[in-house]
Amino acid sequence: MADMASVSRTDLEGRRKKLRKKRQTKIIQAIWRTIAVSGLAGGLLWVAIQPIWILKDPQQIEISQIRSSLLPDESIRSLLALSYPQSLLRIDPSALAQSLEKQPIIAQATVTRRLFPPGLIIQIQERVPVALAQSGNTKSTVGLLDVTGVWMPLEKYRSLNPQFLLPSLKVIGDPEQYRPYWTQIYQAVSQSSVKVMEINCQDPTNIVLKTELGKVHLGAPSSQISDQIKVIAQMRHLPAKLNSSQIEYIDLKNPDRPIVQMNQNNSRNSKSP
Repeated sequence: MADMASVSRTDLEGRRKKLRKKRQTKIIQAIWRTIAVSGLAGGLLWVAIQPIWILKDPQQIEISQIRSSLLPDESIRSLLALSYPQSLLRIDPSALAQSLEKQPIIAQATVTRRLFPPGLIIQIQERVPVALAQSGNTKSTVGLLDVTGVWMPLEKYRSLNPQFLLPSLKVIGDPEQYRPYWTQIYQAVSQSSVKVMEINCQDPTNIVLKTELGKVHLGAPSSQISDQIKVIAQMRHLPAKLNSSQIEYIDLKNPDRPIVQMNQNNSRNSKSP
């Protein structure tokens, strides 16, 4: 019985030593973790305040443009709300990208940090103007449209690119009214072999095109816009048959039955081509 009691005491003492050792090990590990985390945080802080990681001027910002390069790099840099010098690691790339995308002339933007050499890389996709937009008969409200119908202030675009050449196509009307069908009609017009100089959308019941053949009435916008504009190309022979001064307009409201409306001083007021 004495031997059993001696063994039990020895066993308990061994267990106590193991537990103390485990606790000591955990304490040492916790201390080292604290030292490591503090060291890492201090190291990052030290790196952040070093002169090498400072954005000193706009030339450290690299601009990469997708699909087009209508805006000079300097103009894009001017759109950034940055002050110099500034710690590179304190700049929020996502916030910069969002601020750029708020500009009507930029469709998409991504901003990333570059550590070697220190700087920023900005990749943007511009909105390419395809038409000059005029809200009415007066030129008080004039802007630019891209292929999706987004309206851009003309003066803003010109201030960023003074060498910008205006699109040859003009659109008249309220952009909010014709935006639902703008992409469809623009794509059809841009692919037509007959030049279209103007699209008048002031009357929502009758879209009027100004073409090299004369005025063309399409009626209210519908799914047959593409077919109507294809018919215009099929009527290229009209100038050989009729004097353009005799034609008042071409009626394509029914593309299967186009009508040439003649001027009132002609004996026959309408003809089928």
